[in-house]
Amino acid sequence: MIDNIVEFFKNLPPKKCTECGETVSEQHECYGTKCDKCLNELI
Repeated sequence: MIDNIVEFFKNLPPKKCTECGETVSEQHECYGTKCDKCLNELI
């Protein structure tokens, strides 16, 4: 069982881009799976 939920979230690995594998800098409300570079390539 998880003793401290804050520690659980602090210890999660950083999110990776599904296209290039680069670490995604995300915001708390972000559910995206691609980095800014890969998103801009789609435009």
